Amino acid sequence: MTDLSMFPITAKWPAKNPDVIQLYSLPTPNGIKVSAMLEETGLAYEPHLVDFGSNDQMSPAFLSLNPNNKIPAILDPNGPDGKPLGLWESGAILIYLAEKSGQFLSKDPAGKYETIQWLMWQMGGFGPMSGQLGFFHKFAGREYEDRRPFERYRDEVKRLLNVLDQRLEGRDFIMGGDYTIADIASWPWVRTISGFYEAGEHVDLDSRKNVLRWYEACLARPASEKATNIPARG
Repeated sequence: MTDLSMFPITAKWPAKNPDVIQLYSLPTPNGIKVSAMLEETGLAYEPHLVDFGSNDQMSPAFLSLNPNNKIPAILDPNGPDGKPLGLWESGAILIYLAEKSGQFLSKDPAGKYETIQWLMWQMGGFGPMSGQLGFFHKFAGREYEDRRPFERYRDEVKRLLNVLDQRLEGRDFIMGGDYTIADIASWPWVRTISGFYEAGEHVDLDSRKNVLRWYEACLARPASEKATNIPARG
């Protein structure tokens, strides 16, 4: 049995099975990405809830693994060269899990980097801009009298949705016929815009027919449906 005691995070979230991947997360859009990937690949893992209500993400134990205090993070007891590996940033984790499992990332170099290109599009644009939209529409930002911040992020999310809608024209998934980490990274944000943020009408989501068709196909996957409640909130 693998000894993970060298990782302080395991003192707060003890591993029942230290021989499998340990997932520290919450079912937010970024958290769902990695849960969905783990479910899709069939890699054995153990989920641990990082409770924002208790500021778990700011605890010394969590910061010992991710100094950026964001979920998700993983601890793989069987990392490269058989050594334990801690990893954070959802995009990096998706690439790692794709290469570890040999799934959802093309082995063809051109296809691989085009997929990573779309993953970076989500990581650098679609996700952050959607998060800001949520802040200025649903959370504290909605109280601001100056509506320019809301309008700026609303318009940018509209633009990004248009980019995605155009990409999906004539394609089942972002990379064509194959479901990849680019899709896994992106669909949870569409889910949050239309659901939790209640902002779909503000970004004309209903007019993005390709996006909606693709989103429904992604969400209908058994791994996706399960991932939306991993780790369970209790």
